[in-house]
Amino acid sequence: MIENRTSDVCLTVRSANGKPLSGKNIEVRQVRHKFLFGSNAFLIESELKRNDKALYDAYCNRFSALMNYATLPFYWGSYEKEQNRTGEDRLKRMAEWCVSNEIRPKGHPLLWHQVPPGWLGAKNIDEIEFFQLGRIEREIKTFTGLIDTWDVVNEAVVMPKTQYPVGKLCAAKGNVELIKKAFECTRKQPGNRTLLLNDYDDARKYAELIHKCVQEGVGIDVIGYQSHMHSQYWKPQRTWEVCQLLGHFGKPLHFTELTILSGREKPGEAGKDDDHKGWTSEAGDEQIQAERVTEFYSILFSHPSVEAITWWDFSDLRAWRKAPAGLLRSDMSPKPAYDALLQLIKKDWWTGPLKLKTDKDGRVFFRGFLGKYHVNTEDSKSFFEIIQPGKSDVLVKLGGKQ
Repeated sequence: MIENRTSDVCLTVRSANGKPLSGKNIEVRQVRHKFLFGSNAFLIESELKRNDKALYDAYCNRFSALMNYATLPFYWGSYEKEQNRTGEDRLKRMAEWCVSNEIRPKGHPLLWHQVPPGWLGAKNIDEIEFFQLGRIEREIKTFTGLIDTWDVVNEAVVMPKTQYPVGKLCAAKGNVELIKKAFECTRKQPGNRTLLLNDYDDARKYAELIHKCVQEGVGIDVIGYQSHMHSQYWKPQRTWEVCQLLGHFGKPLHFTELTILSGREKPGEAGKDDDHKGWTSEAGDEQIQAERVTEFYSILFSHPSVEAITWWDFSDLRAWRKAPAGLLRSDMSPKPAYDALLQLIKKDWWTGPLKLKTDKDGRVFFRGFLGKYHVNTEDSKSFFEIIQPGKSDVLVKLGGKQ
């Protein structure tokens, strides 16, 4: 694991005029991971901010203390309930909050068959395609420079079999052709973006779809895969096999929707719909969740293809399926799983602060996790990044003179 995520660093420190700062006491400390540790952040800029400011602040503070990546909701039926009246203002505030806290925002999703706007149902296939591609172009144009990471197409494996408007469009056009059009539409606008294909279905079926997309020249940057574990926790072997299978394409792999519960369905609840399902969550269940979180994250962090993990949901409050899925309880107090992740992300997989002294050439040597760093002396400071594993030569200039 360490080899995949760390680099042996030779850091050379020089003065503003380029001379080596020899014999200088410095402090090096990591301030951000390159690896993306995230969660959906659906309570940001929600009515909770008005209705319970203390609860809202606790949510925000615990999120920013742990995460550097956030998924924001662009579900079409919620975003544009009335045609041409969108939730743009709130989503911009959400994204701005992320950026101000050095959290990378991702939009989710641009094309999905579920959660359609009600007004779309009366449209014919050509009209559905027109409005769907227009929706993609609009969102990309509106949020360029603010949100530049997107789940472009969500759950395309099963999409053609559904009776939603976009599902019917997918059946008519074929999922590969629709995916290709969606990605091409996303690329039209100027700017650099990271574009994901995301799915949850059988990993082998998904791999077959990815293969077809690659053959057709679809510009997939990242392969996204969901891992909701409401019914059963994945064994380590399955987790590793999924990473190997989807990593075969040579593209970064994001685990986009990870759920490990701190409870279970109550007896007799299995057949009920999500809005009426009952769950248990006890102290022992919370400890099991923490142990599984540690195991699952450790496996993913050790695989060289994986570049991001997104938890789903951050808090039990308004969690999907009303399940005890949160790292926080509904009152925003941390569960053991939150503390376990904090231990991993900000301690076990974290570098510094390191107290070092430069040699005669102004150099120090250390091994560090990939990410952003600050370097300080008693009178000046700078920053640098470690991007690649293996070995890194880094030069920084500080304000001191020699």
